[in-house]
Amino acid sequence: MTVSVSAQPPIKKVAALSRIDDVLLLGIMAMLAGCGLIYEYLLSHYAGRVLGALEAAIYTMIGLMIVSMGFGAFAARKIRCAFTGFAILELTVAICGSSAIIITAAIIGFGQQLPQILTQTFNLPPDQLLDGQAIETLQFISQYLPYMWGTILGLMIGMEIPLIARVRQSLSDEHLLHNAGTIYGADYIGAGVGAAVWVGFMLAMDIELAASLTASVNLLAGFVFLFRFKKRIRGFRWLLIGHVLASGLLLILATFGPNWQQGFNNLLYKDTVVFTKATRFQQLTFTERLRGNGLEPVYSMYINGKLQFSSEDEHIYHAFLVHPTLAASARHDNILVIGGGDGLGVKQVLKWHPKLVTLMDLDRGLVDLFTKDEVSMPAYLSRALHRLNGDALNDPRVNIIFDDAFNGTDKLIAQQQKYDAIIVDLPDPSHPDLNKLYSDVFYRKLKQLLSADGVITVQSTSPYHAQQAFISVGKTLESAGFKVKQYHHNVPSFGEWGWSIATGSGADAQKRLEVVKQFPINERWLTPSLTRAAFEFPGNFYQHKGEVKPNILGSLQLYRYHQNAWSQELGLELPTNEN
Repeated sequence: MTVSVSAQPPIKKVAALSRIDDVLLLGIMAMLAGCGLIYEYLLSHYAGRVLGALEAAIYTMIGLMIVSMGFGAFAARKIRCAFTGFAILELTVAICGSSAIIITAAIIGFGQQLPQILTQTFNLPPDQLLDGQAIETLQFISQYLPYMWGTILGLMIGMEIPLIARVRQSLSDEHLLHNAGTIYGADYIGAGVGAAVWVGFMLAMDIELAASLTASVNLLAGFVFLFRFKKRIRGFRWLLIGHVLASGLLLILATFGPNWQQGFNNLLYKDTVVFTKATRFQQLTFTERLRGNGLEPVYSMYINGKLQFSSEDEHIYHAFLVHPTLAASARHDNILVIGGGDGLGVKQVLKWHPKLVTLMDLDRGLVDLFTKDEVSMPAYLSRALHRLNGDALNDPRVNIIFDDAFNGTDKLIAQQQKYDAIIVDLPDPSHPDLNKLYSDVFYRKLKQLLSADGVITVQSTSPYHAQQAFISVGKTLESAGFKVKQYHHNVPSFGEWGWSIATGSGADAQKRLEVVKQFPINERWLTPSLTRAAFEFPGNFYQHKGEVKPNILGSLQLYRYHQNAWSQELGLELPTNEN
């Protein structure tokens, strides 16, 4: 008896995602993740360096874009064809990413010039600028444009992962077990590469050029995707034309955009901008105001949009910073200056004939402008800057250390260095990173470096515009064990400005200066009598001193005082009780 066995039906082969397509899609995802991170950095970088909003720009931008990416991921579900949607998406990201900065610069620059344009249009006198509340509101709102672009780009970037996941899945007839995990892995690695590219190459690059180069990666990804999957993409020809036109736009922006963008940025300054430079740490802008009648032009330097000095009155600021310090010090042989990479403070120190001056500054790019002949800087400006600081930084007695002051002082302590006087000339604590350089821990480090009978002086912001912040600097020095006195004077470019002067032992600095009848230097402007008068404050100035807190490391107390004070000054918020 024969038993028949029925034949088994043939097994249907399941189409799998080809290795070429998989590598291609994951590579595209990694590239786009790097671009997304760079866009975050670019927009916050612009807001911080050009608009002077560095204190919150980075954190706000990253948080805003992450939230927007979340909404974008939800919105991706509404796109029917993942292939066509992704191609359109990358074209749009490339256009928006490359033009966001220059459009923002144009709108902000126009807003700043609008009062002058209206005044000239209606033939009004120059002192009757039409700069009322409506124009002020426009100028204020325009400064938030980077965050609007961040929201738009975040929404689109958030769509990329869901669309790539759907594309990967649609190319295979079987369920991809680790689809999301694989794509997120490529995304995280790509973001890491993007961060490295930003820090290593783009940080000191022109912002518009960096934006155009980043957008070109989006466009390249779009081109590759278009041609690889053109049979699955609707409107292929129109999208191809769009990519070609966008390539032309990127080429124009990469070539001419930096100059256009800088021209718009220059509209933010009252005087003529004659030179700009982006270092790894900050945006430097130099302006010139011609005065005629044989008078020297007035040169000013801005860091991240904020005035650092004006050649017209910098001698007032630096005389008050340096001369009371050294007049109250027992010796002047070994001096430490922290900050002040322009050399203007060092110029005043050298009048006291020290044996050694150590300057510690983070930004080599800034210091180089005041020590060398910068090739890209106009020769006349370079000569003017060297005249202004007396070529002090090239003096053989000056030793320059490039380091972050918070960590650099640890190295000096390890070397058992001691200084007769320490002068701290740092920017205002308008950023959390700067706040630590005004903290109790930092001042305790400086006390270890100061000779027992030495004196330390710290620039302490404006006692008029930021009273709590000014008092907090003094109380923080007191918490570090110093005997502290504070003084102030009017610097026309800044307004009323203040300094804190402290001693570690012996009489306080004010008592030491009371017996000084004449400075033993060639100083024709600042006198001992004028110095003593600077210690006088209004009778009620310190009446709430007990409520002001010292700046404990990590508390960000001084940063909050400073931000609140200047926000009120600009009319951005109502007064609040910081205590």
